[in-house]
Amino acid sequence: MRVLLLGSGGFLGRYVAEHLLADPAVQLTALGRGDDADVRFDLSNGSPGALTRFLNAVHPGVVINCAGATRGGARELTRHNTVAVATVCESLRRSGCGARLVQIGCSSEYGPSQPGSSTAEDAVPRPGGPYGVSKLAATELVLGSGLDAVVLRVFSPVGPGTPAGSPLGRLAEAMRRAMQSGESELKLSGLGVQRDFVDVRDVARAVHAASLSAAQGVVNIGTGRAVRLREAASVLARVAGFGGALHEIDTSPGRGGPHHVPAAAAHIPAPAHPHGTAHGHATAHGHAPAHPQLAGEHGGGPAGATTYPYPDGCGSWQQADVRTARDRLGWRSRIPLEESLADIWMEAACRI
Repeated sequence: MRVLLLGSGGFLGRYVAEHLLADPAVQLTALGRGDDADVRFDLSNGSPGALTRFLNAVHPGVVINCAGATRGGARELTRHNTVAVATVCESLRRSGCGARLVQIGCSSEYGPSQPGSSTAEDAVPRPGGPYGVSKLAATELVLGSGLDAVVLRVFSPVGPGTPAGSPLGRLAEAMRRAMQSGESELKLSGLGVQRDFVDVRDVARAVHAASLSAAQGVVNIGTGRAVRLREAASVLARVAGFGGALHEIDTSPGRGGPHHVPAAAAHIPAPAHPHGTAHGHATAHGHAPAHPQLAGEHGGGPAGATTYPYPDGCGSWQQADVRTARDRLGWRSRIPLEESLADIWMEAACRI
C-alpha cells in the first residue's frame, strides 16, 4: 500500500509516520515543509496543480493529512487548516490516483458540551474559537468533496513530545524548572477543566486502521472518559518524583482561595463504562514564570498573576463517545494516561 503522509513533522504526524514505517506492507512518502520530509511542499501556499502532478507521479492508495496549525490568528489558521485542505481535496479530484483520504480533525470542532455527557459524531458542532472554526470548515470540505474520505476527530492528544504550549506539556515544563531550581511548591490555577486525553501512539494506530477501513464520515478518537486536569497534574507530580506541594489557586466565584492538591495520593480513576457514563490543542503565551498559572479558557486568575488559557473553545468539559471507532475501525485506546504522563515526564527530565 502506497501512502502519502502530509504533515509528517508535526506532533501527530511524527508518530503516524513511525507507526506506518513499522508496517512492511506500507510504502510511505512524507510531504511537508521541514527538512525531514521526503518532498518539500507547503500546503498553505502550494497550488492544486502542483500537488496533482505529484499525486499522479506517486499514485498513492491513501493520503493522510496531519498538516495544520494550532496557533495564530483567524487568517493564519484559515490558511493552514482550511485553504490547505481545499487544496488537498481539489488535487485528489483532479488526480487519477483514486486515493482514499484520511483527514485529521479535532474535538474543538464540537465546542463546549454538557458536563457528564459523551459527545457523539452526530452532535451539532458549535466551535468556540477560530481554531475550531477553521478545522470544522476543513471537515465540511472533506465531507462534501465526493472523495473516499474519513475524518478522525481526535480529542486531546498527549504523550512523549507533547508540545510545550499544551496544558500538560506546559505543566511538565513548569515542574522540571521547579525541580531544577529546588522550588518546594507550584501554584496552579484552572485545574478544574476536564478533557478526554488520548495517547498520540494510540492516535497513530487509529490513523492506520482508518487507512485500511472502508469507514467514511466522522469518527471520534478518544478514550471515552474525561479526566480533570487537577488529577493529571497530581499524577504527573508523582511519576516525576516531585516532593513539593501543588497549590491550586481557585479562581471560581465563591470557592475561596488557594487549596492544597495532594500529589502523592492522586490517581486516575478507571471509567465505570467503556464509553463514559455521566477531547486539543493549546497556544503558548509567553514564558513560564517561577510559579506558573494554568487557567481555564477565559484566562481568569488572581490579580497580577500570569495565566495561560486553555483556548480550545471547549469549555470545562469534553468526553468522546468512541463507539463508532470501535465498531467501524476495530480500534480502542490502549495506553493509560498514567503511562502517557510518565513518558511526557521522561522527555522533560532529559532537559534537567
